[in-house]
Amino acid sequence: MNYQEEYRRKLTTPAEAVKLVKSGDWVEYGAFSGQVVELDKALAGRKDELFDVKIRGTSRIGTPEAVKVDPENEHFTYNSTHLGASERALSDQRLCWHLPVLYHEQPGYYRKHIKTDVLFLTVPPMDEWGYFNFGPQVSHGMALCETAGTIVLEVNPNVPRCLGGFQESIHINKVDAIIEANWEIPQIPAIVPNETDQKIAELIMGRLEDGDCLQLGIGGMPNAVGAMIAKSDLKDLGIHTEMFVDSFVNMVEAGQVTGARKNIDKYKIVCTFALGGKATYEYVNNNPNVAFYPVDYTNDPFVIAQNDKVVAINNCVEVDILGQICSESSGTRQISGTGGQLDFTYGAYRSKGGRAFICMSSAYTKKGGLISRIKSTLTPGAVVTVPRTMVHYLVTENGIVDLKGRTLWERAEAVISIAHPDVRDQLIKEADEIGVWRKSNKK
Repeated sequence: MNYQEEYRRKLTTPAEAVKLVKSGDWVEYGAFSGQVVELDKALAGRKDELFDVKIRGTSRIGTPEAVKVDPENEHFTYNSTHLGASERALSDQRLCWHLPVLYHEQPGYYRKHIKTDVLFLTVPPMDEWGYFNFGPQVSHGMALCETAGTIVLEVNPNVPRCLGGFQESIHINKVDAIIEANWEIPQIPAIVPNETDQKIAELIMGRLEDGDCLQLGIGGMPNAVGAMIAKSDLKDLGIHTEMFVDSFVNMVEAGQVTGARKNIDKYKIVCTFALGGKATYEYVNNNPNVAFYPVDYTNDPFVIAQNDKVVAINNCVEVDILGQICSESSGTRQISGTGGQLDFTYGAYRSKGGRAFICMSSAYTKKGGLISRIKSTLTPGAVVTVPRTMVHYLVTENGIVDLKGRTLWERAEAVISIAHPDVRDQLIKEADEIGVWRKSNKK
């Protein structure tokens, strides 16, 4: 079959492609750095013709044009399964609505529960066999394609081609329309670690071993760990993560990552999406060393646990003295999402020799005052991202505590021991008031 001929037959303009959208439709924009740009602009241009169009994305970088042209949400309503920085700002203005997901289950949500009328998806150019690769956001891409009523691709030569894995591409015979674009893939600059991040990273480094299989979250502290690993003498590390970030490139180039001791996907770096700077996108492009899988594989705790010595390193917003972790909201204010933190916390602990670290600064200053991230009870409205029963190691710059197998009073004592020194006495008082402080506890 002549795939180029079929390509030309389905090729159209953005203005024509968005005519496939009707009032009341659910429209999917894709995920992460691969969310559509030209189709978004064209859809925004139809504002006065459409009403109640619901748009859904994941961690979009930048504000969608459809949101800019309709600040009253009369024509377009934007929704996200995980708020990035841009979406967080929109959420504060009620211009972005959060859809909570347990990340490894997200493909199943589309197959069982979520309606998608029109899918807009960014992809790199078609190969000689008629396939479009999903680029550095395999994630839930195939589930979107399987369940969407109409599929429109935004083909962009600047998008890296990321090898699988499986379910990392779609054939042209399943596509309804194609448009072409040429925008630069957005980059996320690495967050520079601060002094507290460095202290936390040093504590974690003392718990790492040759042959560990790593998952890193985003932020200054995971970047600090990655930088320290690249300068260390650790060897034969593996990577099985949801997000491939810049610090992994540094580790690979330093020779620490071989994957030789992995039990599954041996010698391969495994991820479901990549988000970072130029070095990250250049590294993953056509690189057979990296395998992109759908998120219901990478983040399935029972898949994660098949590798030995999995180490999960993630950040949180606050924690209470019983070990409940909030990583996605500040009180009632939604700031991100559950993401894969719960998946990897559980999967790493199930792994033979595995360790799951949840990290935070013990306190921060606001308007000259000290605010503790460790609370006697979580801030009202705070979302519990990881329940106390699943937390393994909790880390601040003041130390590491293991919460597994601890009673409530032991938990209170352990968590308070790594709080900021200036708030420990007050936390002890509050722990006593809620009945989790024994007279014999240490002070």
